[in-house]
Amino acid sequence: MASVASNGDVNQSLLAHPAKGRQNGVDQWDEKVKEKTKLATRAWVETKKIWQVAGPAIFARVAMYSMNVITQIFSGHLGEVELAAMSIANTVILGFNFGLLLGMASALETLCGQAFGAKRYHMLGIYMQRSWIVLFLCCILLLPIYIFTTPLLKLLGQADDVAEMSGVLALWFIPLHFSFAFMFPLNKFLQSQLKNSVTAWVSLAGFVMNVVTSWLCVYVFGFGLVGLCVALDLSWWLMVLGLYRYSASGGCPLTWTGWSVEAFSGLWEFFKLSLASGVMLCLESWYYRILLLMTGYLPNTTVAVDALSICMSINGWEMMIPLGFLAAIGVRVANELGAGNAEAAKFATAVSVVQSTTIGLLFCVLIMILHNKFAYIYTSSTDVLEEVDELSYLLGLTILLNSVQPILSGVAVGSGWQAYVAYINLGCYYVVGLPLGLLMGCVFHFGVMVRILSLQSSVFHSMITCFSQYMLNMVWKHERAYGVAWYLVGLQSKH
Repeated sequence: MASVASNGDVNQSLLAHPAKGRQNGVDQWDEKVKEKTKLATRAWVETKKIWQVAGPAIFARVAMYSMNVITQIFSGHLGEVELAAMSIANTVILGFNFGLLLGMASALETLCGQAFGAKRYHMLGIYMQRSWIVLFLCCILLLPIYIFTTPLLKLLGQADDVAEMSGVLALWFIPLHFSFAFMFPLNKFLQSQLKNSVTAWVSLAGFVMNVVTSWLCVYVFGFGLVGLCVALDLSWWLMVLGLYRYSASGGCPLTWTGWSVEAFSGLWEFFKLSLASGVMLCLESWYYRILLLMTGYLPNTTVAVDALSICMSINGWEMMIPLGFLAAIGVRVANELGAGNAEAAKFATAVSVVQSTTIGLLFCVLIMILHNKFAYIYTSSTDVLEEVDELSYLLGLTILLNSVQPILSGVAVGSGWQAYVAYINLGCYYVVGLPLGLLMGCVFHFGVMVRILSLQSSVFHSMITCFSQYMLNMVWKHERAYGVAWYLVGLQSKH
């Protein structure tokens, strides 16, 4: 016992000192609070950065898409056949090329975004000019689709009256088709510099002009569907001229230094990256158009086309919000990777996914509440209204599922990994989704409802999300995505 006492052990408590235990608990709690506060602060700062791009981008996209919706609304009040013809010409014929050209222009999100992050400002104007050249040549190659619309639609099983009327409208959409070659690069050019507010104001002006000219052409001058096409043409070219005037007249002094012969160099490498971007987006965009064409094989084709086009129109309208996030996350990821900050790019992705999904859930609930009312803005046909009502719950689910995948595509664009997403979209939409839609619609005769089911089923979207996330994890792991764009254009050695 003496030895124990001599060691002093008997004077030591077997339990930790209460004050010290409480102090340790307080310290641990303070650390947790600080971590949560730090995370909340980071999320708030990142949210402001994202919405600096996403807010104006969403507004601009909603305004531009609303011009198409306004055109369909005016068409629907002219008649069922008129609505079906405009839906085919606008959504399918114009939409096929819209998706490809917009996707090809998204190569600028990688190139301009990373160049801006690396402070190579003069290259942004050169990239935009290269994109103009490539997209204009593609517009010329795509002209036969507009010229031979009527025989193509008849070959695909559309009713003769709808096919012939759509063919006439497609010819009047050719000026609009060429405006895409200039509008999309201008949009990406300004977006990469966080000048989306300019695009938003110009888009608002185009929307107002479209509403006014559409009303004049239909109800004052009596031009009908052709007048609606002309109104859409004029509105888009007004936006092109507005954005170009801003960019070339001192609005972008660092990034626009005038026309340059450098725009004609490196076109092949630029075309390859643009093509990968185009395939990535158009494989998804074309899937929607193919589903609409498939309704031509259903009984009561006009009602089926009208109902599905209304659902796709509403879905496309809401889709502008995730696409705004796509634009924002593409810029954020490209800027951060251009500056070598892969961890910041990963955090921006997480914030964008959470916010986009929350908004998608709100719209899903709204559609389900207004399931029997929202179609009245398009048509007064009882048959079409009943068909849309049956599809409304699936439409709400589609909107929810569509809120995540564009964010992952935006990260891929910002990282320069468009080709990987193209393979994913090819497999999910065309190897699985489309054959299943044909099987269930044409063999088992489930009707137009199966088009919505195959449009965005949870199984196929889960495949897209999982494969995309795997690819993105590889990007973060290696932290080499920022070098893709520089390698493709030879920037490391030339500039």
